[in-house]
Amino acid sequence: VSTQSTWGYQGKKYEVPIKRNYIESSELEKIKDNSGKVLRYYDPGYLNTISATSKVCFIDGDKGILEYRGYPIEELAEKSSFLEVAFLLIYGELPSQREYAYWRNKVMKHTFIHTDLGQQMKSFRYDAHPMGMLVSTLASISTFHPESNPALQGEKIYNNKKIRNKQIHRLLGNTPTIAANAYRHRIGRPYNTPRNNLDYVENFLYMLDRLNEGKYKPHPKLVRAIDILFILHAEHELNCSTAAVRHLVSSGVDVYSAMSGAAAALYGPKHGGANEAVLRMLQQIGKLENIPQFIEDVKNRKTLLFGFGHRVYKNYDPRARIVKKIAQDVFDVVGKESLIEIAQELERIALSDEYFIKRKLYPNVDFYTGVIYRAMGFPTDMFPVLFCIPRMAGWLAHWVEALDDPEQKIVRPRQNYIGPSKRIYQDVELSLIHI
Repeated sequence: VSTQSTWGYQGKKYEVPIKRNYIESSELEKIKDNSGKVLRYYDPGYLNTISATSKVCFIDGDKGILEYRGYPIEELAEKSSFLEVAFLLIYGELPSQREYAYWRNKVMKHTFIHTDLGQQMKSFRYDAHPMGMLVSTLASISTFHPESNPALQGEKIYNNKKIRNKQIHRLLGNTPTIAANAYRHRIGRPYNTPRNNLDYVENFLYMLDRLNEGKYKPHPKLVRAIDILFILHAEHELNCSTAAVRHLVSSGVDVYSAMSGAAAALYGPKHGGANEAVLRMLQQIGKLENIPQFIEDVKNRKTLLFGFGHRVYKNYDPRARIVKKIAQDVFDVVGKESLIEIAQELERIALSDEYFIKRKLYPNVDFYTGVIYRAMGFPTDMFPVLFCIPRMAGWLAHWVEALDDPEQKIVRPRQNYIGPSKRIYQDVELSLIHI
């Protein structure tokens, strides 16, 4: 349903249609000043800009609602598995039993990476950051598969659904193996060969932890905990890294370079490093008796509060409630993490303090996730890697959607130029020193 709005600019009036609560930029381009220059919309960070039409994920931040393809996140976390949710995100429907068996088989077969790719990973320095290894290795996969690179085979190569699906299977299968190898490389242990008779998350934990046990299997409670965390982190609309996927896809670049670019965006501390920041904050607080002073320092802007509030959610992050429940299952197996009491008390005080209530600073998904990962023995530099593995499903869902979007154009934002205007060139001998 469209409605009309009347805009006035420099003595002229324009009728601008509003569709589903948004205005198309083409309508704004009709509004010009007296010299004929088009009126532009300035929006750093795209805080109020719609750049794509999508069916993948729905968020109502005011009500604390998150849905994947129409399914509430709470229901998927309770009843589904990560691989099933990945299928849902990418193809739009939950798989039938036959579809799931085929899907699982294809993904698990691709957990085996090219031998040369594994050898390449061994060439990283002993102390290379796991996320840096992951970003670099994802990009290099494209060099192993020139037959599916649009730059070499033509930009319509991914219109072939068989070729498209093979890249999906490969990326979902390769990513946990690359992640496990990065972890093993960091601790100086040989890489483990995947076992595709195990489930997706079970195999990932096996590749991380197996030493020389012939029949090693991860604890089922820990497997389920990670599986749920993977579901919760699989997709979250047009966040920074997902927007990067769509940005890169618009150029026609191969999917591996696009996913590497998304992973690089996730590497940033403002995006994928949030749960690590929570952990460091809790360590900084140190003791329960230090919390009141910490709260005062936050109010006086002397320190930062991590794990509370969200760009989208103005209510309790629905994922945070689920993560809080998972924590206890993990602690039952590995023992209680010492920082959990600080986290729980900090949450209790913040949720009852008018300062935080007024600003709608509720716990987000990162608040308890870092504590769980720490309890399971993950080093903090693996946290963004653990974020990247499941988010690959969401990135691929948007990759597929962008490929099929008839409105897709190469991304080319405008700028607000405030630099100097026309200047006269001077020879270097006559130039003044400006440094």
